[in-house]
Amino acid sequence: MSVLIIVFLTAVAALFSGVFEQGKFARYIGIFGLIIALYVSFLPEASFFAQYRHMYDYTANTALFTKISLVTTLLLFFLGGFAFSNHRSHQSELYALMLFALCGGIILFGFQNLVTLFLGIEILSIPLYVMAGANKTDLRSNEASIKYFLMGAFATGFLLFGIAFIYGSTGTFDLYRIQEFTITNPKNIMLILGVILMLCAMSFKVALAPFHMWSPDVYAGSPSLITAFMASVVKISGFFALFRLMTIGFSGVTAEWINILGVFLIITLVLANVMGLAQTNAKRMLAYSSVSHAGYIGLVFFGMNALSTYTLAFYLFAYSLSTVGVFMCLIWVEKIKRETSFGAFKGLAKTEPLLAVVATISLLSMAGIPLTAGFMGKFSLFTQALTKDDNTFLVIVAVLGSAISIAYYLRLIIAMFFFKETTFKTSEKVTITYNIVAVIIIASLVVLGVYPDLFAKQFGL
Repeated sequence: MSVLIIVFLTAVAALFSGVFEQGKFARYIGIFGLIIALYVSFLPEASFFAQYRHMYDYTANTALFTKISLVTTLLLFFLGGFAFSNHRSHQSELYALMLFALCGGIILFGFQNLVTLFLGIEILSIPLYVMAGANKTDLRSNEASIKYFLMGAFATGFLLFGIAFIYGSTGTFDLYRIQEFTITNPKNIMLILGVILMLCAMSFKVALAPFHMWSPDVYAGSPSLITAFMASVVKISGFFALFRLMTIGFSGVTAEWINILGVFLIITLVLANVMGLAQTNAKRMLAYSSVSHAGYIGLVFFGMNALSTYTLAFYLFAYSLSTVGVFMCLIWVEKIKRETSFGAFKGLAKTEPLLAVVATISLLSMAGIPLTAGFMGKFSLFTQALTKDDNTFLVIVAVLGSAISIAYYLRLIIAMFFFKETTFKTSEKVTITYNIVAVIIIASLVVLGVYPDLFAKQFGL
C-alpha cells in the first residue's frame, strides 16, 4: 500500500504540474515518483497497513507483479517526451491518467475481496477510456474511446452480476471464505453461474476471444504510447487479477470453469493469428498479436504447479519488454510518416539501425524464437501444460498459432531490413533517451533468453 500511495501522490502532482509551463514537468515528476515507488516495492510493507489486509494484502506475489508493472511504466514514461510532443497542451493529464490507471493495476495485484477487485478494475479502466480518445481531432481515436467505454460498461455489468450471484450463494466477498465455500459446495448452481459471469467479464479485460472485439479498433485508434500501455501494463494487471480470482477464490470449482477457459483459448489462438496474417497495418497487426498472447498466457491455468505464478510473471515481463521495444519503433515511424502501414517501415534499418534492431529482437521474442526471453516464457508455459495429457491438443494449437505468428512478424522485419532504398527523408534523429531504452530492452530480452534465472535474482525472489 506504500507503493500505491506513492504512485497516487505522483499522479496528483503530475496532474497539477499542468498549471506551470503547459505541464512539461509532468513526465519528470512521473519518472521520479515511479523510481521511488520501485525502490519502496523492494522494502517490507509498513506494519501500519496490516489492519487493511482483509481487503488488500501485499504478498510476495503482489510485490513481484507490482515491480514488473512499475518497470514497464517507467520505460514508457522515458518514451513519452517524443511520443506526446503533439499533446503539449494536455500532456500532464495523460501522464497523470497513466499513473491513476497504474494505481488500479496495483490494487488488482493484492485484492483479497471482490469489492476491492471491482474498485481496482474501474480505477484501471476509466482513465483508459479517456486516454484512448486523447487525439481529439482524430475520428479513429474518438471511435476507440467510445467503443472501449461502451464495451467496458457492458463487461462491468457482467462482473457485477457475477459478484451478486457469488455473494448471494456464499454470503461473503472475501476471497478465502469463497474458496472454503467452493470446496464444500462445488455443485451450487448460483455459485457456478457467478463464476462463469466473472470469467467472461475478466476475459473481456484481458482481450480473450470471443470477448476481444473491442481490442483491434481501440489499439489502432489510441495514441501509440497509450496502446503500448494497454498492451503491457493493463494486460499484466488483468491477467494476474484473473489468475488470483480463479486459483484462490474459485479453486474448489475448477472443473466447472477450466474447460470453458480452454475453449476461449483455442478460439483466441486460431482467430487472432489468422486475423494477424490478414493485416496491412503494423499497429492493427500488433493488436491481434496482443490478443494471441492472451491465448498463450492463458495456458498458465493448465497443469498448474508451485512455479505457475513465477512462470506467469516471467512471460508477462518478457512480453511487456517486447511490446515496449516494438512500439518505440512504431511511435518514431508514425511521427515521421504519419502512418503505420507495413510500407511505412521500408528501409528503416538504413536510417535508424538501433530502432530496427530493437523492433526485430522484440518481434522474434514475441514469436518465441530461441535465445530470446519470449522463447523461455513460451517454453515454460507449454511444458507446464503438457504435464497433463488432457492438455495436449491445447498445446498443439498454441504451437501452431506461434508458428503462424512468425509469418506476420517477419513481414515487418523484411520491410525494415530488406529494402535497399530508404523512404525516410528526414533530418530528425532518434533521441538519446530512445537509444538508451532500446539498448536496455535488447540486453534484457537476450540475457533473459540465455540466462532466465537472472529474472528471479533481479526481482528479489
